[in-house]
Amino acid sequence: MRFHVLTLFPEFFSSPLAASLLGKAITRGLVEARVRDIRDFAAGKHRVADDAPYGGGSGMVMKVEPVVAALEAVAAEDPGVRRLLLSPRGERLTQAKARALAGASAIALVCGHYEGIDERVRDHVDEELSVGDYVLAGGETAALVVLEAVSRLVPGFVGNERSIDDESFEKSLLEFPQYTRPESFRGARVPAALLSGDHAAIARWRRRESLRLTRDRRPDLLAAASLDDDDRRLLDDLERER
Repeated sequence: MRFHVLTLFPEFFSSPLAASLLGKAITRGLVEARVRDIRDFAAGKHRVADDAPYGGGSGMVMKVEPVVAALEAVAAEDPGVRRLLLSPRGERLTQAKARALAGASAIALVCGHYEGIDERVRDHVDEELSVGDYVLAGGETAALVVLEAVSRLVPGFVGNERSIDDESFEKSLLEFPQYTRPESFRGARVPAALLSGDHAAIARWRRRESLRLTRDRRPDLLAAASLDDDDRRLLDDLERER
């Protein structure tokens, strides 16, 4: 999996791309991240990549020419690259969307900044992607979210591949609670089922808690989940307890 990150602030990525599992995946060659400075594709002595908005208003707008030139350079180097503009107008990033993107061989992430990006850039990308309904200083933070969400689905990124299936948003459910030593902390004890050694009881407790958390905190996810008869019985038990 190869990422091309197009940004005005390449230094933003130096530490995150070297740390934790993402850094290890890059070192091992499972993931490649090429960070490109959009200013390198700007014309003129001063490499100006932004200008005042037509029609007036505060702030600056990223210019169309350097962004498109950067995208064309990436496409020439990596034919078939999926070109994404990080934008609040885009489709919201979900786990299902991350899985779909993980099927691509290469992804280009265009990071906007300042007051925005020239509208004509949108004619040169394949789609727009949003990481949520909130305001960021620029697309760099959003690019890191996409990078990690997609990269961790690359085979070998996570040591225990089965752990991915149990995590929140997989199969439209939140993950069950996790515990480790000590068994008791200030009166709060680890649930007895997890100490029982009974694998079937542990699996049932985890599924029940996953359903309970999703019902209580993200009922919208539960409505879209694929549930079997055992799940429905567990939900009925939870309703009776409530």
